[in-house]
Amino acid sequence: MRDNKPLWVPSQGSIEASPMYAFMQACNRDHRLAMASYPDLHAWSVSEREAFWTSVWDFCEVKGERGPRTLVNRDVMLAARFFPDATLNFAENLLSRHGGDDAIIFRGEDKVSDRWSWDRLRDLVSRLQQALRGRGIGPGDRIAAMMPNIPETVAFMLAAASIGAIWSSCSPDFGEQGVLDRFGQIEPKLFVACDAYWYGGKLQDVGPKVASVTKRLGCPAVVVHYAGNASAVAGDVPGAATLDDFIAPVSAGPLEFTRLPFSHPLYILFSSGTTGVPKCIVHSAGGTLLQHLKEHRLHCGLQAGDRLFYFTTCGWMMWNWLVSGLAAGVTICLYDGSPFAPDGNVLFDYAQDERFTVFGTSAKYIDAVRKSGLTPRASHDLSSLRLMTSTGSPLSPEGFTFVYEGIKEDLQLASISGGTDIVSCFVLGNPMQPVWRGEIQGPGLGLAMDVWDDEGKSVRQEKGELVCTKAFPAMPIMFWNDPEGAKYRAAYFERFDNVWCHGDFAEWTEHGGIVIHGRSDATLNPGGVRIGTAEIYNQVEQMEEVDEALCIGQDWEDDVRVVLFLRLAAGVTLTDDLVKAVKTRIRTGASPRHVPAKIIAVADIPRTKSGKIVELAVREVVHGRPVKNKEALANPEALDLYEGLAELRV
Repeated sequence: MRDNKPLWVPSQGSIEASPMYAFMQACNRDHRLAMASYPDLHAWSVSEREAFWTSVWDFCEVKGERGPRTLVNRDVMLAARFFPDATLNFAENLLSRHGGDDAIIFRGEDKVSDRWSWDRLRDLVSRLQQALRGRGIGPGDRIAAMMPNIPETVAFMLAAASIGAIWSSCSPDFGEQGVLDRFGQIEPKLFVACDAYWYGGKLQDVGPKVASVTKRLGCPAVVVHYAGNASAVAGDVPGAATLDDFIAPVSAGPLEFTRLPFSHPLYILFSSGTTGVPKCIVHSAGGTLLQHLKEHRLHCGLQAGDRLFYFTTCGWMMWNWLVSGLAAGVTICLYDGSPFAPDGNVLFDYAQDERFTVFGTSAKYIDAVRKSGLTPRASHDLSSLRLMTSTGSPLSPEGFTFVYEGIKEDLQLASISGGTDIVSCFVLGNPMQPVWRGEIQGPGLGLAMDVWDDEGKSVRQEKGELVCTKAFPAMPIMFWNDPEGAKYRAAYFERFDNVWCHGDFAEWTEHGGIVIHGRSDATLNPGGVRIGTAEIYNQVEQMEEVDEALCIGQDWEDDVRVVLFLRLAAGVTLTDDLVKAVKTRIRTGASPRHVPAKIIAVADIPRTKSGKIVELAVREVVHGRPVKNKEALANPEALDLYEGLAELRV
């Protein structure tokens, strides 16, 4: 049943006060247009990409030399190049402000808190920049970091970017092999790590891991003090230095920024690696900057002085996205630790105390808050909060409802989706249109996004593949160690010729919004009909008896049958009555085709470090095939629960 009214509608006053509206009017004036709505603006941004991206550069006041050309080879996605004559420096654009105002606010689970002014941040970046150059590190060299989400991590990244080095990071909860599977491929010149961190009320010592990883990477290390003894950790690593010792020979001075080509590599990000060694995805400085400025300034409406928060670790692309908020002149708010330590109020306390403008989190977190019985709307002053964003997995319709009923009524809720592949979003919110229950508001500006069927035809209100039919600046420039580009082409361009196929199972709605039904490679095909796993999760995870679900297709008698695994709430057992209730809920809420052939209770569900459940890995285990890279998982031992299940042999 379709909702007949939206959950939130922007007022005309708020629309006209938004940077996106100001941008649309500037484009109308500069290009003699008469655009009046977001669909008008999006259509123009896709049809006239040269004019659009030039306008983004100018409106967002990018620091650099733009050059005469905006786009070459415009119709060949893999050959297209944006701003081929431009030079810029990513860090210069993020460090445009000076003074004593807050650039970074930090809170850690261990009750530590800190505030970094723009001047304090610039001073540390200056000293790190000089120290890096003193070690012979320069453009194209890699710096790898196993760090918590603390201000020093931001400063190190900015120092790397300021001299043209390439930054790559993961969180300190990665296992040793998981770290090596990533950083071992890119041969860093420097390894940056913390001494310890807190999670779930426990101090986590990483000293032995730092020593072993450093030895196997074969490069020097810098140990940053956070929750342990940096001197002791560095003392156990030959040739390592603490951060204080690393920067001791230099003093803060004027920052120097090396301006490099638009396509110069900035970040190496990694695929989840649950089906093999992670792919090393290389993103450009110019493409990342321009795309993030567009998303922050226009789609999120951020302005200087606003406060941007995202709950993330340094192993998830949302950390890269969050840090770019500095380019919009906002204060970025960092948190490191568990969002439920000591309880589910901790992030809402932070939001209230620091007056967040934007609160970013995951769909799983919103669902966990809902199930915990908390109502932040009643317990916290969230009057400053204008936008809440959700990503990581599809936000259920019930999740949308809870945000408005339990968190804040007058709020733009933006479910967003994109990924590590583009270090940004294909579909997201915008301040000029309503929010409908269960729907992402629409495609991003400048992105020729569509939904295609198996024959490559555009479909409306029908499920298909999420594609992008024209080149955009945030496409990866390459995969590391893929000189012929074969892995890159296989990842995105094998399905449809000259069209980016993202791997999401999606659907346009009647309102022009988007619903993501899950990953294409995890869709189910009982009787040859494609079913998105998110459609099943949206039903069963609303049941109080169910904490979490995972669904796979099992090959069975020349077909595929749907198998549903449930992690049940404390004290609940899987009775015949509960099985019947689950099937009824799915049948009535989704369709009879979605009803699983088997429902099995499990003690745990495996997930990646960023909290995404791993359907493909479970499918491999169920079929007796090896999982190639368990180190990518936060809880690899959970896979053992799915091996050799008697219920799946009948």
